[in-house]
Amino acid sequence: MTPALWTIVIIISVALVFDYINGFHDAANSIATVVSTRVLSPAQAVAWAAFFNFVAAFFFGTGVAKTVGSGMVDLAVVTYPVILSGLIGAIVWNLITWYFGLPTSSSHALFGGYGGAAVAKAGFSAIIVSGWTKTLIFIVVAPVVGLSVGLLVMTAIYWLCRDTTPARVDRWFRRLQLCSAAAYSLMHGANDAQKTMGIITGALVTGGFLTTFDVPIWVVLAAHAAIGLGTLSGGWRIIKTMGSKITKLNPAGGFAAETGAAVAIYSATALGVGISTTHTITGAIIGVGATRRLSAVRWGVAGQIVWAWILTIPASATIGATCYGIFALFR
Repeated sequence: MTPALWTIVIIISVALVFDYINGFHDAANSIATVVSTRVLSPAQAVAWAAFFNFVAAFFFGTGVAKTVGSGMVDLAVVTYPVILSGLIGAIVWNLITWYFGLPTSSSHALFGGYGGAAVAKAGFSAIIVSGWTKTLIFIVVAPVVGLSVGLLVMTAIYWLCRDTTPARVDRWFRRLQLCSAAAYSLMHGANDAQKTMGIITGALVTGGFLTTFDVPIWVVLAAHAAIGLGTLSGGWRIIKTMGSKITKLNPAGGFAAETGAAVAIYSATALGVGISTTHTITGAIIGVGATRRLSAVRWGVAGQIVWAWILTIPASATIGATCYGIFALFR
């Protein structure tokens, strides 16, 4: 193998490691609600979520991949060290937040690491402002939409089931939550796996292995397989935070949260926006808890999570920029 081929193989491998950690880190998004309500056992839940993470490859396009790979950083300044530094920045931040059980955005960690490495190489002119505008807007919009839809769905459930016994409602929604968990996992795979596709395709274009930014089918399948395997491994520290520390959920609440988040992520994916699936499901869980009473939400835990969200992009950008600086010393 030529040095160029070895390099691209290493970068693709690291990108798929990030994708695996993304699934591992964000497994809580897909299964925390269905595990906390005891609709599925942890083993059943991760298998259910991983399956739908993977099959999303066959139902959605690559609009998000194109935004991430060519719409956020000027490809003219992208080199292998920039890509590798960005991936390392995202991986390191994900592992730090996983250790502390904080449900932060793997997507924003990737954007931050990639952007930080590009800025370290070429200054802020490397940033494509229009690509970042949507992402930064959705940092606020994603949890608000998730919260709003989760709250509305939960309110509707309360009204529709007002004359039904709690035991009967519980039986209905234990079944319906399988559908909502599947829908959420499908949208999680559709949106998050595309981010890794974008990075890999950008690397292939940079190395001259592709002449245009068109995502190959093998990249699509590899990215969805990696995120599915990561989800199958589970990230239990974050699952505990998402499933029980923010608010207490029952099957109806789990259904409302997953449905609210799935609707928000589907909307963003259709628009080609790399939304944070973590922010969305967290907002939906808070919205569901707030329908009972505001004190049902543990606002101290929610505040810690929001601070972690705020720090994600600058922290991963700093790590990515530092890695690029280290690589530059050995050129």
